[in-house]
Amino acid sequence: MKGSVRLIAWLLAIGLVALPIVGVLRGWFAAGRWPVTQLTVQAEFKHVRAADIRAAVLPCLGKGFFALDLDAVQKAVAALPWVESVEARKRWPDTLQLRVYERQPFARWNGTHLISQQGQVFDVPDANAISALPDLRGPDARLAEVVSFYAQTSKAFAGTHLKIMGVTLSDRGSWSVTTANGARIVIGDRDQAGKRLHRFLDVYPQLMAGHANGFVYVDLRYTNGFAVRWPAVAGINAGGSTRS
Repeated sequence: MKGSVRLIAWLLAIGLVALPIVGVLRGWFAAGRWPVTQLTVQAEFKHVRAADIRAAVLPCLGKGFFALDLDAVQKAVAALPWVESVEARKRWPDTLQLRVYERQPFARWNGTHLISQQGQVFDVPDANAISALPDLRGPDARLAEVVSFYAQTSKAFAGTHLKIMGVTLSDRGSWSVTTANGARIVIGDRDQAGKRLHRFLDVYPQLMAGHANGFVYVDLRYTNGFAVRWPAVAGINAGGSTRS
């Protein structure tokens, strides 16, 4: 009995010593002591503005060093449009340190959204001011497939002077691409895409001979060839003229 009483007494004594320490560390007590008043930020400011970061963090500052909630800080900064991720830590006695990583836009999605290099769709107020991004379009549920097809077709055209700047997947599952000079190439079903692109690219050098201005439209959905429309000239049907 005495041993049990002694054990309880020891536990109470330890608790009385530990509780204030834990309470301070967790911000339960003395929440206003040692206030965090300094902010340092590491970031490559291209789209994220330092003023926006300060405004997001400001409501969290002024609290005690141990009461400052780093999770809340990270969520506040991560909510800014151009922020990909945030690392936050405290430096004794009064400083909050942030490392901010910006989203890197990879392409435009359905005209109004952007796709980051990590494959995330996001929105920013100044999206239209960003130029020279590929224009990808299709059902939201097939985003990854559209990105993959863009990579596939860009690689296929790497040996030509054509640069693929757009991919569209229609609601009916038909693929088409656009080039940097505005030409459109209709490919059709993806199951046939590789075969059709290969057939077109096989004769591309001969096709372009004498056509310095290039074509404006190509339809590859023919069984044994394709149709070509040249600038300011009536449509010329090249069906049957290509090699399988």
